[in-house]
Amino acid sequence: MTVKEILDAIQSPDTTSADFAALPLPESYRAVTVHKDETEMFAGLTTREKDPRKSLHVEDVALPELGPGEALVAVMASSVNYNSVWTSIFEPVSTFSFLERYGKLSELTKRHDLPYHIIGSDLAGVVLRTGPGVNAWRPGDEVVAHCLSVELESSDGHNDTMLDPEQRIWGFETNFGGLAEIALVKSNQLMPKPDHLSWEEAAAPGLVNSTAYRQLVSRNGAGMKQGDNVLIWGASGGLGSYATQFALAGGANPICVVSSEQKADICRAMGAEAIIDRSAEGYKFWKDERTQDPKEWKRFGKRIREFTGGEDIDIVFEHPGRETFGASVYVTRKGGTITTCASTSGYMHEYDNRYLWMSLKRIIGSHFANYREAWEANRLIAKGKIHPTLSKTYTLDDTGQAAYDVHRNLHQGKVGVLCLAPEEGMGVKNQEMRDKHIDAINRFRNV
Repeated sequence: MTVKEILDAIQSPDTTSADFAALPLPESYRAVTVHKDETEMFAGLTTREKDPRKSLHVEDVALPELGPGEALVAVMASSVNYNSVWTSIFEPVSTFSFLERYGKLSELTKRHDLPYHIIGSDLAGVVLRTGPGVNAWRPGDEVVAHCLSVELESSDGHNDTMLDPEQRIWGFETNFGGLAEIALVKSNQLMPKPDHLSWEEAAAPGLVNSTAYRQLVSRNGAGMKQGDNVLIWGASGGLGSYATQFALAGGANPICVVSSEQKADICRAMGAEAIIDRSAEGYKFWKDERTQDPKEWKRFGKRIREFTGGEDIDIVFEHPGRETFGASVYVTRKGGTITTCASTSGYMHEYDNRYLWMSLKRIIGSHFANYREAWEANRLIAKGKIHPTLSKTYTLDDTGQAAYDVHRNLHQGKVGVLCLAPEEGMGVKNQEMRDKHIDAINRFRNV
């Protein structure tokens, strides 16, 4: 059995669930990997000098054993997230330490501890097989996958699965990820593919859309409500573009921070009106590597109030980290909330705690999303309330270049990867709905 025969079955309108279940599975498939014996290849280089094109390989790998509660999915398309970049440059640690730890959990998880790591935390595709105990999904189902992997054997995860002690991000802290022709997932990662989107469009929102939903909308995050002033850093980027959409769709007032006029135009195309181009306005929150400049915080706060009619920020959607965090804490209103899900400019945050404790502000750590939050975020995509932010699509062979673009911030929105899909635009089942939203779907492509 070849992977091409699987693709032929997917492309045929007559293939039934029984047909998919009867397809023999190939012994191997093509995947994007990093190698354990190359983890020191960038030693001595700065983060910026490390090149994903040198560390990412596209090669044949063995098909993993299917376990209880799991599914094998034929991956039509995937996308590149920042965790793919981290994996490719072996920062902040090599992901092989995650795989080694996971491999010690059980006989079944030993599969993940390999000398190579198949990466990728998004997919859109078709279910090929389900393991024992899977009842909600059948071969032939068209799906997307969120990237939360949990065991749920501890009570800690049962109010919020993100608190499971064995919580991991699939394709980053587990093996057999989505940048491949076939992926192994837990069945509770699966969600219905929005049928007005192509494969690559459907694959793009997963990780970032769910992350933004929890961080901004969910009660586990900021609990955004109508009328809130929401400061969104990197508002045209992978995360920020979804936060901007959620704010607009939820009746909030996004204040979008961007770094160029081109990115400002993207925010305007989404419907945002309050936009701060931090490059054009010359904000420098740090005098040097160790000293922040409170005068710049105050100048920034004054600029924000020009957009809000004199009001301060209710919620800050934080992810740059060190570079911006002091300013974020300062500009938040009394009793307001700073939610943080990343630190792309540095993990060691510094801020003046007087502005936090004396003004009763809150800092909330937010990491990906639980299954319910991911499902709700995907439902909004499926209903056309929130739209993909796909700007460019690469082939599986060119994933290294795609990761390089994300690493060097040469992209807008999300960068997609075609896996089994031979070309863009395939997989649309609801053309009428697509036509209704086509301008929004193509918003980031048209920049």
